[in-house]
Amino acid sequence: MIRLYDNPISGNCYKVRLLLTQLEISFEKVHVDVFQRQDRIEKYGKKNPVGKIPILELEDGRCIGESNAILYFLGEGTRYLSKDPFERIRTLQWMFFEQNNLEANIAIARYWATLLKKEEEYREPLKVRRAGGAAALAVLERHLADHPFLVENQYSIADICLYAYTHVAGDAGLDLGPYGNIGKWLARIPEQPRYIPMMENPEV
Repeated sequence: MIRLYDNPISGNCYKVRLLLTQLEISFEKVHVDVFQRQDRIEKYGKKNPVGKIPILELEDGRCIGESNAILYFLGEGTRYLSKDPFERIRTLQWMFFEQNNLEANIAIARYWATLLKKEEEYREPLKVRRAGGAAALAVLERHLADHPFLVENQYSIADICLYAYTHVAGDAGLDLGPYGNIGKWLARIPEQPRYIPMMENPEV
């Protein structure tokens, strides 16, 4: 059986859990402590050189790290990844945007403010991350003004990718209220078949 090295509080892990569930692929979850970085490197460095999760371990023992690489691998040949070369590139465009602009700001601000509960300690860098997160949300808001989903006007791994941290932006100190188009898009995702919430079993 496929193994997913996972933690329920991680948006990057959630992306993979959501797609595996929507594809009806059975998998075993291996719980990993997200707060012990050195321990992760020692335990899982051979599966992913940087020791980060999620890690998807295939039945033959091969492993894939990086959430968006895993999404692309799993999406191949399914309704969640277009066969059209141009639309596939647009999918990657949004996935790179997510890692460089959205996740890089919102996930880190969420980690400092909500998970570590050290908002005062990180007050100044939080301002920078929140400004970056707001700028990323503005890009998403503009695109969604005339698109129900991110690529080809249908739900895909691009939506899964950006949904993970966008829908918990409030945990990063960002108010989603002013982003009406994002709000409508966020409401469409749980309507998709076999949707699961991020925090089914919120054990850290």
